[in-house]
Amino acid sequence: MIKTPGYISALKPYVPGKPIEEVERELGISKSIKLASNENPLGPSPMAVGAVRQAGPELNRYPESGGFKLTEKLSELHGVDNDQIILGNGSNELLNIISYTYLSDNESAVMATPSFVIYPLATQSAGARPVMIPLTDFRHDLKKMAEAIGDDTKLVFIANPNNPTGTINTGKEFDEFMKLVPEGILVVVDEAYYEYVTADNYPDTLKYLRQGRDIIILRTFSKIYGLAGLRIGYGIAPGEIISDLNKVRAPFNTNSIAQAAALAALDDKEHVKKSKVLNEEGKVFLYNQLGSLGIDFVPTEANFIYITPGDISSERLFNELLKKGVIIRPMGENAVRVTIGTPEENGKFIDALKEVI
Repeated sequence: MIKTPGYISALKPYVPGKPIEEVERELGISKSIKLASNENPLGPSPMAVGAVRQAGPELNRYPESGGFKLTEKLSELHGVDNDQIILGNGSNELLNIISYTYLSDNESAVMATPSFVIYPLATQSAGARPVMIPLTDFRHDLKKMAEAIGDDTKLVFIANPNNPTGTINTGKEFDEFMKLVPEGILVVVDEAYYEYVTADNYPDTLKYLRQGRDIIILRTFSKIYGLAGLRIGYGIAPGEIISDLNKVRAPFNTNSIAQAAALAALDDKEHVKKSKVLNEEGKVFLYNQLGSLGIDFVPTEANFIYITPGDISSERLFNELLKKGVIIRPMGENAVRVTIGTPEENGKFIDALKEVI
């Protein structure tokens, strides 16, 4: 039998949140709700759904490999050149492409913990070593991350807002961090929840691109745009970096349906506005309810809340809520992550939580 490289054998596969159908089949229940994967509870834009229908008759054709129309629209939106945009099969694929392009044996990438679990997976799958820096007060400690950069470091991964805590690092903190980052280090800023942020001090990371820094900013259509099932995201970086990544990117990596839906979703600003308002209203409701129950949580700038339930373990809370048809996401032993849903979903979660505790 072929021998698997040690760094691959050591990987622990990503475990996604349970689908509603699987939970209902296993437990024999119905009318379950899923608050585990940070999906937009409003679903996709009607304009995006219409674009999917229109694109259907052309499915016998390969997609435009570089996604020219979508790339052009994104470049106009962000004020960058076309050659500074790369499309990915979700931003997950871009994280892998970045790692495969710039990491190799005996090299490292710096990242926070807990943060998005794909960062260490992508690093290890390239044969490199993840350097994990614990959060401070549930936020990236950018100073300690900069100090952890060594001679073998090639990448730094930063989720802002952070998944799973929903916290952000400010523009001032980013400025100080970027001053400490040596040349030749690529800073990967994952802004998957960018559109949900309301804080005035959120950083403008595109300014570092305009300054000529080695940075790539990742965005996605999976969250506020509601296109998680189509898997499409994008990165913004200097042209030289995009050129390198395109050498590793598989041809036709984003399908024609996803490209069409994303194009239409960008035009539906009203749907994005409704999604953001719904999220803010749900946030206020959940803050009040959790506070009245005496349950600790971390204020969020995303569409989910990081909850530390105290005496009850995260695994037990997850399983007890599962029996009541509420799917959440355990995060280690002492925390869970709960997506902000519709008013009905938020109410069902709180009612079930009251019964469990």
